[in-house]
Amino acid sequence: MTYDLGATVRLTTQCRDPGGVAVTADSVTVTVTLPDGTTATPPASEATPVGTYHADYVTTVPGRHTVRWQFTGPTHAYTDVLDVRPNQPTAILSLRDAKEHLNLSLADTREDDEVRFWNAAATTAVEYFVGPVAVRTVTEDHAVGVVEALALRRTPVLEVTAVEPLRDGGASYDPGSLNVDGRAGIATRRDGGLLHGPLRITYRAGRPVIAENISGAARIILQHLWTTQRRARSGGLPGARDDYSVTEPIPGLGYAIPHRAVQLLNPDDQGPGLA
Repeated sequence: MTYDLGATVRLTTQCRDPGGVAVTADSVTVTVTLPDGTTATPPASEATPVGTYHADYVTTVPGRHTVRWQFTGPTHAYTDVLDVRPNQPTAILSLRDAKEHLNLSLADTREDDEVRFWNAAATTAVEYFVGPVAVRTVTEDHAVGVVEALALRRTPVLEVTAVEPLRDGGASYDPGSLNVDGRAGIATRRDGGLLHGPLRITYRAGRPVIAENISGAARIILQHLWTTQRRARSGGLPGARDDYSVTEPIPGLGYAIPHRAVQLLNPDDQGPGLA
C-alpha cells in the first residue's frame, strides 16, 4: 500500500508459534528501513485479538520502505514493505475527478486508495507518450565532453534552473545564458559558444495548463484499468465492457491502453518512451 508523505502508518502483524497459532510474545522489535538505508524502530504493542501487534510509524521520506518484525518467545519473524508518495503528486486527475469519472460516491472512501493507485498508473501511461504533464523538478547528469547543445530528456521543458559541473574545476553556466527549446528539450548557449561537460542539469518540466485531450486520455485509461479489475460490474460505467476489450496491442504497451486514448494523445505525442 502507498501512503502520503507525513502520514502515520499503522503497521500490523501477528506473532505465531510453530503450529501457526497467534500467541503473546516475550518481546517484539519492529525495524523500518528507509530508502536511504537508515532505520527507525517505532514502539510496538499487543492489541486484540491475542498475538496481534501494532506499531505507528510517521513517514518522513518518499520511496520504498522495508518493515521487519522480530519476535522472541516464541521466535517468529515477518517482513513487509510500504511505499510513500512524494509530497508533490504527479497524477493528472484529482481524486475527485477520478471518482466522478468512475461514477463512485464521493462520500464513500473505501476504494480511495485503489483509485489513487490506478490514477497514478494512468498518468504513467499518458506520460509514456507525451512526457511530463504535472510540473516537476528534474535533475539529470550528462556525461558529455564539449558539445554545441544538450538534449534534455524530460520534455516539455519550462526552464533550466541550474547547470553545474560533475567534476572539480569544471565549468558551470548561468541558466539565463542558455536558449532552451522547450518542446524539443534542446539547450544551447546564447552567445554561440560550446558547453563543456560533464554537467548536471536541473530544470522544470511539464505543462502548467493541461489540455483536454490529455486529461481526457487519462480518464479513458483510468476507466479501462479500473474495469479490468471489475469486469462483473463494469466499474459502474456505460459501455465499460466494450472498453475492456482492447483487441489490438500497442507496441511497448500490449493490451493495456485503449486506442481511443492514444488517438487523443496524438497531437502531443513525442514518440513512445521518450518521457
